[in-house]
Amino acid sequence: MVMSVEQATAALTQKGAQFETETRVVNGVEMKVWKNAPPTLRAVLELSRGHGDLPFLVYENDRLTFAEHYAAAATLAHRMRDRFGIEKGDRVAIAMRNFPEWVEIFWAVTAIGAIVVPLNAWFTGGELTYCLRDSGTVLLFADAERIERLAPEMAGLGLRAAVAVRVEGALPPGVLRFEEVLGKPDAGVALPAAEIDPEDDATIFYTSGTTGKPKGALGTHRNFCTNLVNIVFTTLRNMLQRGDPLPTPDAPKKAYLLSVPLFHVTGCHSVMGGTILLGAKLVLMRKWDPEEAMRLIEREKVTAFGGVPSMAWQVMESPNFAAHDLSTVESIGYGGAPAAAALVERIGAKFPKVTASNGYGLTETSSLASQNAGVNYQRKPDSVGLPVPVNEMKVVNEKGEALPAREVGELWIKGPNVVKGYWNKPEATAAAFTEGWLHTGDLAWLDEEGFIYIVDRAKDMLIRAGENIYCIEVEDALYSHPAVMDAGVIGLPHRVLGEEVGAVVQIKPGERASEETLRNHLKGMIAAFKIPVRIVMLDTPLPRNANGKILKRELLPFFADPAVKGAG
Repeated sequence: MVMSVEQATAALTQKGAQFETETRVVNGVEMKVWKNAPPTLRAVLELSRGHGDLPFLVYENDRLTFAEHYAAAATLAHRMRDRFGIEKGDRVAIAMRNFPEWVEIFWAVTAIGAIVVPLNAWFTGGELTYCLRDSGTVLLFADAERIERLAPEMAGLGLRAAVAVRVEGALPPGVLRFEEVLGKPDAGVALPAAEIDPEDDATIFYTSGTTGKPKGALGTHRNFCTNLVNIVFTTLRNMLQRGDPLPTPDAPKKAYLLSVPLFHVTGCHSVMGGTILLGAKLVLMRKWDPEEAMRLIEREKVTAFGGVPSMAWQVMESPNFAAHDLSTVESIGYGGAPAAAALVERIGAKFPKVTASNGYGLTETSSLASQNAGVNYQRKPDSVGLPVPVNEMKVVNEKGEALPAREVGELWIKGPNVVKGYWNKPEATAAAFTEGWLHTGDLAWLDEEGFIYIVDRAKDMLIRAGENIYCIEVEDALYSHPAVMDAGVIGLPHRVLGEEVGAVVQIKPGERASEETLRNHLKGMIAAFKIPVRIVMLDTPLPRNANGKILKRELLPFFADPAVKGAG
């Protein structure tokens, strides 16, 4: 029977149902929570043992079953405690590509109550060093590229140990090899004893800060486990709306292509977390490539892929699209960047039987906070959907007062997936959270049905293929060049990436600079994805208002005006 979104929600959340909700006080704030959510990440790992010899991790020619993954994670948990003295609350960082070891380390750390610190593998050595020092990390796991970037600072980081993953050849002094630390996993091993509460700290995910310094969003076990239930709930609600029967325990397991980094909450909380809970296969990629993605979808019979909108576009627009058998794909989901309304139509044309979905969330909401899928998405392609049942959302004015439907203001979110705050940054926490409500910094409006529409970002930020880039960080780096007098950074619309970085700079009188000169100057100062793809140089002042603030909306025409007077 086909159901409305209201009917499907009511059926799944009714008293006694799997997705029943209840009201609890969490960290002093009253909110709705999932009554039957796993209490901790340790509990999720223990549940995964029940999937036994089903395939879990696939990376190139490496394959691990759920049983083999559990043995590796549990053995590593013992090694960390016995060899390095890792205890509850200690910070353990991961800085690497999407290798199977990333997953094993994550679950080993969180299962003993330590706090995992996933670091952006695209960060420069300076950015990585800042995060390690800010978090007080005591144990680091890193791959060859990150070991190389950190080598000059390694001795001064105060680590108990640094462990290299998939590194060949000589290592810097004091760095250990992962294989030597793990040894041979014990198939019969049990996790070391640990007392963990749902409100205990579990993760610190660093997100770019408006001052140029990353902020560590401090997540709890409840935050992560709430998102797991959010993912399953939205999937089943979509099925009920289509009139599909709900899956039975003996239904064939799904296969997911992980096309986004594990150091982002989408890849970690939603994709990796969802697969280990549901007994699904997780196919890892060394880096995103649409041609390789199609090859893996065909080889591994992948049922779901996505990530950010650009990835769906790139697959569908590949000249080799028709050469691959992609018939196993059942769903394509994306978020983390602006999605053109035309995307859902394009997916419908290329994948007639696929359910497309667009989600909304932030690092601070532990991934998913709302989702638009199936018939709802087709009906309202400009919306990011309805909040999940345990999230409250409101649009407020500058005084924090709720606005009526269709009025634009800042979107605020409350719920058990909202993080506690920012690590070691009480002022930033106080500015972003009010009595449990997260100030998203996004301008939005709600329609009469409660569907959310994102209008713009209140924060001076752009998103390139799912990566947050704060304009002030790029502007500060440009200012450091001796020829630059003024600089303004904006997002340039891009059909596939969502946005690219563009900059308009005023060159000092008597100075000369080229785009290539400025881009070369930025290399090593900021991550490569933050470097502007276009830089327009002026010998006149940038447009500013009476308060001296750059009028960012007046910068975009400079990129289309051939009459702009150059200074390089």
